[in-house]
Amino acid sequence: MFTEYRNLPPNSRVWMYQSERPFTAQEVALISNGAKDFIEQWTRHGDNLKGSFTIKYNQFLILAVDEGFNNVSGCSIDASVRFVKQLENELQVDLMNKLNISFKEGEAISVLKLSEFQQQIKAGKITADTIVFNNMVQTKEEVETGWEVPANLSWHQRFLV
Repeated sequence: MFTEYRNLPPNSRVWMYQSERPFTAQEVALISNGAKDFIEQWTRHGDNLKGSFTIKYNQFLILAVDEGFNNVSGCSIDASVRFVKQLENELQVDLMNKLNISFKEGEAISVLKLSEFQQQIKAGKITADTIVFNNMVQTKEEVETGWEVPANLSWHQRFLV
């Protein structure tokens, strides 16, 4: 059962998917329509899930579920992964690669492979103050408070010189 993202409680569970490139306006429309359709049918063992999505910076897809309404199960998570993989195929983008690191360069968003990210740190191009995207957030509240943070306040800090 679809609800607006802004109406979900702060403790709603989230899954973050990043693209290595920004989505076009046409792709945002396709993702939005597909996500609404998917969430309307999203269930846990036949029980409706109260879910939503949002797209940030035309590059990040966030799926969310209000687990105060119904908890997700392994099968419902598997269904969401199938949906995301379908999007990957349709859009020819990689949304599942957790080894890609995203960060801000001014107002632009860059995505590098982990090894390239580490090289940029060694070269001094990425510092403790670089804004990174902590895609390991697990709740809507964490998206709002701990997703876009300086590298030294995220798990990325382990790579800082």
